[in-house]
Amino acid sequence: MSSVVAVPGSVAPAAPREVSRARGIRRFKWAILAPLIALFAGVLLPVLLLQLYFSFHQWSVYLGSWWDAEWVGLDIFKEVLTDPRFGWSIIRSLAFALGSTIGCFLIGFGLAYLMHKPFRGQALYYILFIIPMLTVPIVVAYTAEMLLYDAGPINDIISRIGGVEHKVPFLTNPDFALTSVMLLEVWNWTPFSFIIMLAGFSSLPKEPIEAARILGASTWRIFWEVQLPLLRPVIFLALTLRFLEAMAEFPKIWALFQGGPGSATETIPVYIFLTTWQYFEVSKGAAMSYLVMMLMIVIVLLAIRLLRREKHAIDAMTAAASRTA
Repeated sequence: MSSVVAVPGSVAPAAPREVSRARGIRRFKWAILAPLIALFAGVLLPVLLLQLYFSFHQWSVYLGSWWDAEWVGLDIFKEVLTDPRFGWSIIRSLAFALGSTIGCFLIGFGLAYLMHKPFRGQALYYILFIIPMLTVPIVVAYTAEMLLYDAGPINDIISRIGGVEHKVPFLTNPDFALTSVMLLEVWNWTPFSFIIMLAGFSSLPKEPIEAARILGASTWRIFWEVQLPLLRPVIFLALTLRFLEAMAEFPKIWALFQGGPGSATETIPVYIFLTTWQYFEVSKGAAMSYLVMMLMIVIVLLAIRLLRREKHAIDAMTAAASRTA
């Protein structure tokens, strides 16, 4: 029978240290997650359960006590799904979210590409580019209202440049209203995409880029064939987060239009607000909220799946480039 003899000067097994490290990581994770779980269980979960109750019981503020509401099963969900006004609000929200997301991303990506290499006075540009995101949405809306009304400064500038008086109805024409608030959203949230893409450029691995330079690739080919593929997970993240926030946009639309003119800017948040707090159809508003939540969950799950797939592809690409270098 053989026995293990400790050799003087040999390194002791690191198992206890690894166990202690794993335990510390686990404690850190719980220290971060515990407050979030407590918040969800103590605040959000009761609200979601009450909202679910209203979705299956017909109740409004005119019908007495909410605990005596009549059970109607899926009737309210059927009513919502057959409501053409709800369908149009989804279409408007998707159009608004897609347009503003693409605009924010293109401008933010371009600024990040120009700014990711250090240069003199870079900090000043950082401040200028980030200021719009720090502006309160209500302030953005009221400032835009002063600038965009028919006889306002924007139309005056357009008239002076063109030499002919123009009064573009940015705020009163249904054909312009949603586009106007979309442009405000782009101005307000481009810094968000800029920050995410700037972090993405800063975190790019050096090995694939250096390998491409050694092989004689031009700056354009390095960007198109190396940097851009490596940035795909960050791009998906920036687009997903921006899209979700745009779908929930309410302050600017409400402050400027309150869903008008007509119903041109009646997006999902605006319609749910009107249904619940102005028409007092609480059960219908709760059912709409749950349907929208399900839609957002599906979008998030699809985005997570795409991010994981891109992460695996990037890891394989980086490993191949490291072997080449």
